[in-house]
Amino acid sequence: MKKILFIEDESALQKAMGELLRPDGYEIISALNGEEGVHLAQAKNPDLIVLDLILPKLHGFEVLKKLKENKKTQDIPVIVLTNLEATQDVEKAIKMGATVYLVKSSYNLEEVTEKIKSIFNK
Repeated sequence: MKKILFIEDESALQKAMGELLRPDGYEIISALNGEEGVHLAQAKNPDLIVLDLILPKLHGFEVLKKLKENKKTQDIPVIVLTNLEATQDVEKAIKMGATVYLVKSSYNLEEVTEKIKSIFNK
């Protein structure tokens, strides 16, 4: 079973994504802030991380930096799913090691889950 860590402060979005992915056999781990996300990434060793950038306690860019600096988590693919759509944010996230950058308003939940599944099918 593939484990996906959602680091997202909108619990309704986490719940909706979980409802779409669990029936396909994915285990969903939820973190509602950046600090918890970093901790759970190290403790649970997920196969994929979905990361929002606007987070309480620790900004998403700081989370991404910590994940990529840690030997235990540096190779986990990270999908950034955020409302930030400025070109410099996209470039910064990709340069820091994000696998994919998705702007929430540009995708519906089904499209996001398809992107997640496509990472596993590569």
